[in-house]
Amino acid sequence: MAEERKRRWGDRKDGYRVKLPGIQTIMGYILPKRTECEVYLHETIDATAVMAYLEEKNASHPEYKTTIFHCAVVALARMLMERPQMNYFVQGYHTYERKDISLAFVAKRRFADGADESMMMLKPKPTDTLDVISHKIYGDVREVRKHEHAEDGIDKTIDTITSLPSPLVWLIAKTVHILDFWGKCPDFLVEGNLNYASILLSNLGSIKCPAVYHHLNNYGTNSVMITLGTLHKEEMVMPDGHKEVRDVIDVGATIDERIGDGFYFARSLKLVKHIFEHPELLDQPLGEPSGFDYK
Repeated sequence: MAEERKRRWGDRKDGYRVKLPGIQTIMGYILPKRTECEVYLHETIDATAVMAYLEEKNASHPEYKTTIFHCAVVALARMLMERPQMNYFVQGYHTYERKDISLAFVAKRRFADGADESMMMLKPKPTDTLDVISHKIYGDVREVRKHEHAEDGIDKTIDTITSLPSPLVWLIAKTVHILDFWGKCPDFLVEGNLNYASILLSNLGSIKCPAVYHHLNNYGTNSVMITLGTLHKEEMVMPDGHKEVRDVIDVGATIDERIGDGFYFARSLKLVKHIFEHPELLDQPLGEPSGFDYK
């Protein structure tokens, strides 16, 4: 999370302009579209420790289940706090550090073909722990599923716009795209919009699908898209060389390469893996350092 500071010339209302090395700066001009700069990462994360942790945690409150998706959200939120460059975005030819941390995902109102979807945005605080975030996600999803259709927020705004005649929708979309490019989009189109999230997360495991590589969008400021696959058993080679069947989850990530380099991305992913291997970190406030050695 960017430290609050006085707005300077070149800043946007949602981000502080940052100075990067020449090679990264020029990429914003010669490759202005985010979809031209996608890099893909795939990782299989050992979830054995976190599943044992969840079994013990959920035994104390069987009426409510903390899930591996909740753990992933917390791990990624901590990663964003400790690895601030992962919270950068490029728009209007320049690079910015986002002013806050946000994770977004889509919730189905019903598990049925044709059922409406709703955008959901979470903005974790440094004092938050897994329990706080888990209850927040659970409550928000439960509230969304009380209704068949959106009743307010960005979902309702989009429904209203798309109900207009096609030429008018086209004109509005073009205007919004221009405003977005220069950071002038009105708040009612940005607040709660997953295209403006630090990380857009898709829990494909909830519908029994594997992790995939999902494209980024040129609209908005989202620079990191992550999908989580189905939890499954897989034989892994342990540090001492022996083989063992473990609980694992596949992760697919698509990242705008203009915000960092492969070395920075790889280290950031190592932190997420470390949290899954040491789930006690999930109970610590996000603002407390993890103590992870990045060597």
